[in-house]
Amino acid sequence: MRKAAVIILLLLSPVLAGANDYRGLDSLLLQFYETLLPEPVDAKIAEFDNLISTCHDSLTRQHVALAVFDHYRDSKLMGEEEVAIHIFDRWFADGTVKMTGEMEKFEAQMFADFNRSTLIGKDAPVLTMKDYRGVQVSFPGTGRCCVLFFFDTSCSKCQLEARVLPGILESADFPVNFYAVYCGQDKKAWRKFRNGFRVKNRNVRMFHLWDPEYDSDYLRLYGVISTPRMYLTEPQGSIIGRRLEPESLMEMLPVAGAIQSVYDKHIKDTE
Repeated sequence: MRKAAVIILLLLSPVLAGANDYRGLDSLLLQFYETLLPEPVDAKIAEFDNLISTCHDSLTRQHVALAVFDHYRDSKLMGEEEVAIHIFDRWFADGTVKMTGEMEKFEAQMFADFNRSTLIGKDAPVLTMKDYRGVQVSFPGTGRCCVLFFFDTSCSKCQLEARVLPGILESADFPVNFYAVYCGQDKKAWRKFRNGFRVKNRNVRMFHLWDPEYDSDYLRLYGVISTPRMYLTEPQGSIIGRRLEPESLMEMLPVAGAIQSVYDKHIKDTE
């Protein structure tokens, strides 16, 4: 399928460019995305770099690169955003392929810059913020799985997620640090949130933090252009879940627990 798609694209490129009609090409791309679904991100990147490089007509190359970027930027499959970031860095950033306008390039640049620090498998950026007592806390740490929840009390979706998250955390049968990062400015609203967000599970350590001056650069490092945002890290500090919903966090907790168990055994064996 992959080689066939490339050959067909090569044959169709001049025709499509001249007709300015990319419907057939877009249909092929949709099939290509489906074919590559089970492949790892690195393989997808290599395939699309090869595909874009075979489009010798500039208009067709632009169309293919933009289509691939848009598809993976908006992908619902966690981790595929890395493909879009690579496409921007490799093809658009230096002008090798032109975007359709400066505003479009600015938005693509922002997407890349606000997501590249938290890709799956990367070491989670360490932030330092104050808790409600004014004590500085650096997080996420190592040794325990960590959940980072960026929220605002004025955000209706945040409020909905905050209602179900305590119940999900009650099910954790392994050590977890939960960092609730308040992104607003209303101290009274924050206090009300803290008083209502309770987890009885002794495996879960709760941290309520904020950075009203944005000194930690968390907006960029964790892509908090809107709330809520939720991430999951494993005991060595790498990101294993990004842009999670409560349901996906619940699904990933058993995986995180298994990773924690292996980590704990390794630490014990090396002592």
